[in-house]
Amino acid sequence: MIIKYFIVAALTATILSSCSGDMSSNDTVSSTAANPKVDKSVSSADVTTNAIQVGKDYHSFANPESIKVTHLNLDLTVDFAKKVLVGTAELDFQKVDPNATQLILDTRDLTINSVTAMGKEVHFDLGNGDSFLGAALTIEVPAAADSVLISYQTSPKASGVQWLTPEQTAGKKHPFLFTQAQAIHARSFIPLQDSPQVRMTYDATIRTTKELLAVMSASNDPDTERDGVYAFSMPQPIPSYLIALAVGDLHFKSMGERTGVYSEQGILDAAAAEFADTESMLIATEKAFGPYSWDRYDLLILPPSFPFGGMENPRLSFITPTVIAGDKSLVSLIAHELAHSWSGNTVTNATWRDLWLNEGFTTYLTYRIMQMVYGDERFEMEAVLGRQDLQADIDALPAKDQIMAIDLRGRDPDDVFSNIPYEKGALFLRELEHKVGRENFDQFLLGYFETFAFKSITTDQFVSYLEQTLLKEHSDQLSKQRIEQWIYQPGIPEDAPVPESDAFSIVDQARDAWLAGSIQADEISSEKWVVHQWLYFLNNMPEKLSQEQLADLDKVFALTNSKNNEIAHSWLLISVNNWYQPAFTRLHDYLTSIGRNKLVKPLYKALSQTPEGKVMAKKAFDEAKAGYHPLTVKANEGFVQ
Repeated sequence: MIIKYFIVAALTATILSSCSGDMSSNDTVSSTAANPKVDKSVSSADVTTNAIQVGKDYHSFANPESIKVTHLNLDLTVDFAKKVLVGTAELDFQKVDPNATQLILDTRDLTINSVTAMGKEVHFDLGNGDSFLGAALTIEVPAAADSVLISYQTSPKASGVQWLTPEQTAGKKHPFLFTQAQAIHARSFIPLQDSPQVRMTYDATIRTTKELLAVMSASNDPDTERDGVYAFSMPQPIPSYLIALAVGDLHFKSMGERTGVYSEQGILDAAAAEFADTESMLIATEKAFGPYSWDRYDLLILPPSFPFGGMENPRLSFITPTVIAGDKSLVSLIAHELAHSWSGNTVTNATWRDLWLNEGFTTYLTYRIMQMVYGDERFEMEAVLGRQDLQADIDALPAKDQIMAIDLRGRDPDDVFSNIPYEKGALFLRELEHKVGRENFDQFLLGYFETFAFKSITTDQFVSYLEQTLLKEHSDQLSKQRIEQWIYQPGIPEDAPVPESDAFSIVDQARDAWLAGSIQADEISSEKWVVHQWLYFLNNMPEKLSQEQLADLDKVFALTNSKNNEIAHSWLLISVNNWYQPAFTRLHDYLTSIGRNKLVKPLYKALSQTPEGKVMAKKAFDEAKAGYHPLTVKANEGFVQ
């Protein structure tokens, strides 16, 4: 889901979408780029064997080792008036243990009306709720049963569902609903085994009013009739966090043979134009990393309250409208969500400890896709910005949270989303590529995606596969000790790759000259700068600037009124940290019109550092709260209390 909350966060932050990446816990301002020494006191053995059961999902009550769900059949009615989903979930299962008598599912704030098996009601028990795990639903399963039918409804406060009034949409005429299941929010709208190691196929029937269209992370027919009853099928087995639903006044526009975009009518043309290269990205990725396995690849542009940059729901990625910049400067996010079709959706992390297998591979592929479609210069700029983002997290996070195979026991799995699984994972893979050569590494990736297609794997399985392939074939270039250092120790190993970009040298020269007073803002030759260079210019400013300096920049470049949400974010953060009041009207409008955590959380945190700022933050939060996603509320309410 998808992320950066610090001032060096730059354009490549848009790729850390969600994938829930926008929920990163790092809010620190930093601009250093040195490689820290690795803490030798934390060993691979300390991390991997200290009471951690490899492959055990500590964030699920489910018992797939005894009974494993294989297929879900949903039939839900959307009730906008009551803000609930009402209906049934039929779960087909296999008894891994032939003697098993109980099926245990995950739920959160669900009302369970009844459970039947083989046409008869069966006993069930809904346990006490945990603060973030929810409650276990234990079902007594008859010996001959291979499915159960659960009648239930959701809560209006379901953590994975957002209900928007017509006034909170672009069209202002119809309500809107969308779900967000990653990491463990699927259990808030479906009773199921909410663990990434449980993959299942699904069918669904969604019932709503005739003027609205329902879409899901499944087969969507662009020409479907608007009749209020919509049928979906997902024939490939997926983990629960990839189940997604949206209902609204949606319209479709094709972008290519296999790609198109859904959105409200008012932004449809702009979205299709902005993301017109999606088909080219798909073709390039297939050529390099193997066939696309999901039939179509469409985009759904959500209202601006969507809390993440994007979410890689298969066949239909959910996308924030904040990346519609008019110049394709933020489309690395689309490349990232597309790349998940190989790494994440096809080969999935078995537990949230193993998230880096999803996001590290996907971030690496994102850079490669951007290079194939847009060329070396853009690839190099985005790689530099990503490396800076990673360094900022290394500087800010405790050592235990700098480890790719992180220990998340007893913690909300949303805590795993930082630059560590994304950028550190990608940098690790880039080092492997540099050491064995791109051609050899690409062959490794092809084999990896084929070997583990439609499977969920652990870090340990990946290391074992690496030993059997690259390590065995390139023992003169690679060592297991170095690989384990990357995965199981904090920090960035010494001599890790350091991306460079000539395009930033002229930006450094201009910034340094302006800061020294050698030139005024109107003497900066920025006419040919791209968005990446502007972000690099702003994000590497010193922490403190004078009011005169800020006014000089704003007068010449109109930064307060920037239409690019990433540039505006960087400028507004600088304005808060230096109390530049001419930007505060825009700041309030920004906070009350956007719900994407990566963009609003750093601003709320910065405002909360002073009494005057907290007053401003509370005013904006109180006005915007009703339209924020529950995850955005949770992430920011502490700053205004």
